[in-house]
Amino acid sequence: MQALRVEALSDDLSGVRLIELPEPERAAGEVLVRVRAASLNFPDLLMTKGGYQFKPAVPFTAGMELAGEVIEADADSGFSPGDRVMGGAKTGAFAELASCPARSLRRVPEGLDWTAAASLGAAYTTAYTALVELGGLQAGQRVLVHGASGGVGLAACDLARALGAKVIAATHDAAKTDRIRAAVSPEAVILNHGRFREEVADLTGSALCDLVYDPIGGDVFDESTRCVAFGGKLLVVGFVAGRIPEIAANIPLIKGFSIVGVRAGEYARRFPDRGARIAGEVARLASEGSIKPVIDRVLTLSRWREGFDAMANGELVGKLVFQP
Repeated sequence: MQALRVEALSDDLSGVRLIELPEPERAAGEVLVRVRAASLNFPDLLMTKGGYQFKPAVPFTAGMELAGEVIEADADSGFSPGDRVMGGAKTGAFAELASCPARSLRRVPEGLDWTAAASLGAAYTTAYTALVELGGLQAGQRVLVHGASGGVGLAACDLARALGAKVIAATHDAAKTDRIRAAVSPEAVILNHGRFREEVADLTGSALCDLVYDPIGGDVFDESTRCVAFGGKLLVVGFVAGRIPEIAANIPLIKGFSIVGVRAGEYARRFPDRGARIAGEVARLASEGSIKPVIDRVLTLSRWREGFDAMANGELVGKLVFQP
């Protein structure tokens, strides 16, 4: 089978190759899946450089998230050959076949095609864990979402809007504002350059935001501390900007807000019952049509370099999906 292998860590993807590998042997507790679609996530890019908190041993097959058909599974796994499943593990999705732990898979909700199914899990479970599980999102609240052109940011905008929040989408790229409006219909789209707190205050009548969703870090985090309402929460999702910010403890004390770290995958592993409930809610919302992943483009796996470069260069609005 073809698989995208990381054979050496590098900053320029020089250690990544599409090669032929033997088909994977399914271990007990795993499900062998024929991959129909696999979405690219920012951690996939970071792992090629050794820049993610999870550092798999080299060589490894890249890809965290897939959708496909069950080929083989244990009798007690809950899955049978032919079942449509989605999910995956931290690696292994960018291949024609993948053997995944049964606990990491779930059935594809009704109405979702392969591309949408491969794009739903990581982004929307992150958004749900952050906004609802940890943030306590309520209808009518004001939510500022950074990184609103990326898969994780768009998912947060889409979910918050579906749950009745007033969404301010924030991006660094003025060329993407119209595409964000068309994709998720936020209340407003702003640029998160420099001192954007004044624009947030104008949009909220000086009330600021109950929740701030930040996968960016760096200067965006610094200014976001000025955008959180008293009693609100600043949700730390990641550091796409590269700089991990610091904050003096008196700032959240004086301004009366909380800083909450979000690791959706780890949260689900530590609290499996809660993780299953979150996945079930995301699946329900998707099957009802309340939420829908935004797909920027679909590429064959042979065009993996084009896809990785598009993510690294910030070209995407939504998810990029590979078809093996």
